[in-house]
Amino acid sequence: MKKLVLTAFVILFGVVLVACGGTTTTAAPTTAAPTTEEPIVVQGVTDTTIKVGNAASTTGAGAGVGVPFNAGIQAYFEYINSQGGIDGRTIQFVTYDDETDPTKGLTYTERLIEEDEVFALVGHFGTWTVGATLELIQEVGVPMVYAATGINSLYFQESVGNPVLAVQPIYKTDGRIMTARAIKEAVYGANHDEALPAGAKIGVIYTNDDVGLSIKAGIEQEAELLGKSADIVYQAVTTSYATAVTILKASGVSAVILAMNQEPFGYSLQQMHNLALNVPVFSSYVNADVTYVNHTLYNEARPIYVNAWLDLLDPAGVSGLHQDYWDYYGIISTGSYAQYALNNFAIAGYMAAYIFVEGLKRVEAAEVELTWDNYIAQMESEVLDIPMGGMVDWTNGKRWGIAEMSMLQYTYIAGDNPLTTDVVETDYLYESFAKVREIETIEEIEGK
Repeated sequence: MKKLVLTAFVILFGVVLVACGGTTTTAAPTTAAPTTEEPIVVQGVTDTTIKVGNAASTTGAGAGVGVPFNAGIQAYFEYINSQGGIDGRTIQFVTYDDETDPTKGLTYTERLIEEDEVFALVGHFGTWTVGATLELIQEVGVPMVYAATGINSLYFQESVGNPVLAVQPIYKTDGRIMTARAIKEAVYGANHDEALPAGAKIGVIYTNDDVGLSIKAGIEQEAELLGKSADIVYQAVTTSYATAVTILKASGVSAVILAMNQEPFGYSLQQMHNLALNVPVFSSYVNADVTYVNHTLYNEARPIYVNAWLDLLDPAGVSGLHQDYWDYYGIISTGSYAQYALNNFAIAGYMAAYIFVEGLKRVEAAEVELTWDNYIAQMESEVLDIPMGGMVDWTNGKRWGIAEMSMLQYTYIAGDNPLTTDVVETDYLYESFAKVREIETIEEIEGK
């Protein structure tokens, strides 16, 4: 597929499309020789609307993330539209359920680009669909703002004008940070306040897919940088998580890094529980959700740590949010969205929509035409601050994603419900991931 060119048949019919106005004018026929100059490319923009979309799982294995994620996007666009839109244009959001199937994800992405003619893909969802469509996106040139994954194929060292505008930490970066923390953080010993013992081994269980292999690449890089390559024990899993855990336990590992996403994360914890492998666990920011940690697996001798790039627990981070977040919150906390008001994945959806809109505001402020090239250029013009999440830097063609994260620890409280006055005792349960380290760069962690 070639990059979409909306001036097809111009020589024969003299039809010229005015990108931002969505109107057509008739030009005099010409017999001039065709030019090789790249035309301005844009679609999905009229005088009053901007059409964007995504393919996201609202059924299938990814639905637990996809449903609240899309709710966050939709609620924020509704808020923006209630304020009159951007530069007089409201935002139309088109979404399809890819059912956590890469083939369907590719089909729907093609439909969004070719039939729906979206201006941008916002919140492009899931490793399966993102991985299957990156080549198409770059060939066409349609902006892709925020990928709900961190696969390493999103990483580019220098790529000015690249339509891929990833935000979440790339899994390679994620793997480096969790490895640096497994080696450098004082979380060992009976009180979880001692350094990693000299010569200690660290086990890695990874899934043999884009997620696991992408994280593993970061683990390998960081282990080499910190001189620990010889002390890392790797185990790939497909179906037998018990075998992987058994081998790591026999190897005498002092910590385990779980390089995988949500469901395999839960399976691995289950087998560590079953086989009494009681050592600290480190994992990805995608697993910062108690839904995938059965509280019956909790063991004080096996603390669970995950990275986090959104810092919802930092008062400075929350106060740094723009007022429109709180206005947006007023929308998502009512009606059909109410159940997702405090959902981490819905907040990630808010981030995707917020960042896309920030790009539109930059184009408006620069007083340039809203085209793909101009939108991408404005996103590359300066660093963009992420509410509660540091910053993302696309300048000079950087496509690294966020490279600084905090660390959370799973917490579990059980016992009598302190809110009940009943004579009969009532079980009380509270699960969360609580912050135990502030947002830090890899270099700051390495220096500990």
